[in-house]
Amino acid sequence: MQLGLDGRKALVFGSSGGIGKAIVESLLKEKTHVVVNSRSQDRVLSTVAEFQKAFDTKNVFGVAADLNQKDEATRAVKEAQSKMGGLDILVVNTGGPAKGSFEDISTEQWLSDYQNLWISFVDAVKASLPEMKKNKFGRILLVTSLAAKEPLKGLTTSNGLRAGLSGLCKSLSNEVASYGITVNVILPGYTNTDRLKELKLTEDTVKGLVPMGRLGQPQELADLVSFLASDRAGYITGQCIAVDGGALRSF
Repeated sequence: MQLGLDGRKALVFGSSGGIGKAIVESLLKEKTHVVVNSRSQDRVLSTVAEFQKAFDTKNVFGVAADLNQKDEATRAVKEAQSKMGGLDILVVNTGGPAKGSFEDISTEQWLSDYQNLWISFVDAVKASLPEMKKNKFGRILLVTSLAAKEPLKGLTTSNGLRAGLSGLCKSLSNEVASYGITVNVILPGYTNTDRLKELKLTEDTVKGLVPMGRLGQPQELADLVSFLASDRAGYITGQCIAVDGGALRSF
């Protein structure tokens, strides 16, 4: 399917591996210009080189930025705009917080996770909106987790902060809809990435949690992101969409 993304300009945070990298690949297949991001400059450079070779294009760029650090998201957006001459699509994809029960989590961890998950998103959107409003077009996509709708055991900060972000995105979507800007949240289920290893979830355990009986593949989520970034999804906004093989128990 041709989505009409040829020449559109996208920044994908957390895109040197896993779901973020799959999103970049999907967008490049649609001939979108893309800025790759990682906290590691070496990983940014190697990922950019990999995609430039694979797609025989110079329209892949890189910006190293650590979203755990104050003002880094704002800087990354401004650098992306400079490298591409604009920004139409913002995909915020951040790493998951460490596990811990409520009583075990320190105030320092709460503040760190708040910066990584919440403030980085707020800063990136604030930096992106003026140009999107001017152009009467924008796509803001937040990749979070099933924890935004259904708490996952041991992921206390993720459960709390991601649920709040869904509410923020719904509020934001109403404010910017008249400018042709959509805001949607993607909820990955148990997906075949390194994050599962970090959480020490075996493939057999996950299969027991998912009605489809298998892990999701990053590309399955990535292609949804590309669709939501396109003109064809211009009437879809303020939504939380799970890509989870039926794992969510709620409506």
